[in-house]
Amino acid sequence: MGFRYFLGVDVAKAKLDCLLLDSVEQRRRSKVVANTPEGFEQLVKWLTKQGVGCQQVHAVLEPTGVYHERALFALSQAGIAVSLVNPAQLRRFAQGLGIHTKTDACDSAVLARFGEMIKPAHWQPAPSKARALRALLARRDVVAQDLQRERNRCEALVIEDTPERVRQSLTDTITFLEQELQALQKSIDEHIDDDPDLKRIWDLLQSIPGVGQRVADHFTALLAGRDFKSAEQLAAYLGLVPIEWQSGTSIKGRPRMSKAGPASLRQLLYMPAVVATRHNPHIKALYQRLLAKGKAKMSALGAAMHKLAQLCFGVVRYNPFSDAGGDQSFAIALLDAEGNGLVVSSLHSRTETRVFAKPVRAGRSTYSLSDEEQQAVKKALEPSA
Repeated sequence: MGFRYFLGVDVAKAKLDCLLLDSVEQRRRSKVVANTPEGFEQLVKWLTKQGVGCQQVHAVLEPTGVYHERALFALSQAGIAVSLVNPAQLRRFAQGLGIHTKTDACDSAVLARFGEMIKPAHWQPAPSKARALRALLARRDVVAQDLQRERNRCEALVIEDTPERVRQSLTDTITFLEQELQALQKSIDEHIDDDPDLKRIWDLLQSIPGVGQRVADHFTALLAGRDFKSAEQLAAYLGLVPIEWQSGTSIKGRPRMSKAGPASLRQLLYMPAVVATRHNPHIKALYQRLLAKGKAKMSALGAAMHKLAQLCFGVVRYNPFSDAGGDQSFAIALLDAEGNGLVVSSLHSRTETRVFAKPVRAGRSTYSLSDEEQQAVKKALEPSA
């Protein structure tokens, strides 16, 4: 649906600078509220006082550490469509408009204008099970990092004249962190095992040569919490897609990895990709083919990481059954003039082919449709010649 009003929200620790833009009359109204539940309530009441319903507003925010999360959920629960914008993208957008000033009030205006002109995709909250798993994994990673730091300090004591009290403190801390790490990993395993959907995703990821427990844990949280439409979309989110630099005949730079997504997940994929170049037949063939073409090892390894991410998406998206090959042999939409009917698709495995049917009402389905199924519905809705 189209929106008339766009709400730019610049988030700080203590306050929210908001600017409401009427895209029809080009009128702007501003409001500053506290970054608290009371402030969110005050903002919704202010919108109502302006004669603007929550369903008419598209709010645009940029992530600010953890300070934006409460506002994001509160606005979404109030019925306001919300979007999160990459801060770097927003800064370039402002510079493209000729805006070089950076203040909270100015940023809220740029956010509102970005929403009006770009119309970014709406943010959807991840399921609670995925959020809980993500929080457990984040805590586990922090404890693992602390444990490694303490172990490094303990090794350094070998060449230093250190009091026994310091040595004992380090030993006690390492023992505690090791126990805490084991307890957190147990909680993660139990959380995944207790949820059939998370367990299915985890088992499928573990079936890929090169994917171990840590990658399976983190990618289970990622794929359960975000609705990626394609393998390329997942690779782009992870920052694994190549960026070219070419213009005319004089400028031809070497392609490089975008590195636009979460660095922690790219770091997590590095060693599994190295293992996969030796033990995963698909990735091994790709890696050796690129090396034979004269590609640098790091470039070929980046392609292996890209391929591994695609395999993770593919096995979860298209392999809901054991021993499935992942080939959809057809997708057919059978619709009447009102767009009502069903879409039929098949999943081919090495031992059998299974056929699925999903109801369609007015060109839409309450079930998630694959790209192939969406294309079949689109073609069926096209007017005949």
